[in-house]
Amino acid sequence: MRVHIADHPLITHKLTVLRDERTPSPVFRQLTEELVTLLAYEATRGVRVAPVQIQTPVAAATGVRIEEPRPLVVPILRAGLGMLEGMVKLLPTAEVGFLGMVRDEQTLLPTTYAERLPTDLSDRQCFVLDPMLATGGSLGAAIDFLFQRGAQDITAICLLGTPEGIARIDQQVGDRDVTLVLGARDERLNERGYIVPGLGDAGDRLYGTV
Repeated sequence: MRVHIADHPLITHKLTVLRDERTPSPVFRQLTEELVTLLAYEATRGVRVAPVQIQTPVAAATGVRIEEPRPLVVPILRAGLGMLEGMVKLLPTAEVGFLGMVRDEQTLLPTTYAERLPTDLSDRQCFVLDPMLATGGSLGAAIDFLFQRGAQDITAICLLGTPEGIARIDQQVGDRDVTLVLGARDERLNERGYIVPGLGDAGDRLYGTV
């Protein structure tokens, strides 16, 4: 598994404001969108393109266009929805699928409660959106779900990750083609499975408690 941890002062600055418990939900949502767009530049570095001939006002030129089939963006509900707008702003031609997963707060194990994805992903580049890579359970289950549908090229984008979560995903995917793009790698998990220092519950801070 390839792991890219962003090292840019704008990303670090925005993450600092995002972590602050005083940051209100509207600002949190806006910063999340901006951060995902910045992270998506790295995440889409390997997006497949094909040459295309165009005519500029001056001369003929050769450029590139994103190849078919179009990339598939998969936010993990519900918190991943807060990352979707930032991703499709950069990749507006992508298709969007959804995967609903919830973590049991006692066992920390994920379960899938909803999905809206193509049945065959064998030729698709998939971009999974999940704000927090904590234990790695939910993201790992989502990656396995996509591989079961035939996906061969998966990139996961997370705002934060832990050493424990990264190690779990790395062990799980083996030699399959997976790239992990993180805004930052935090210190550790606490006894409740939360990221330290982290930013709290991303879903609650994006949308409020339910």
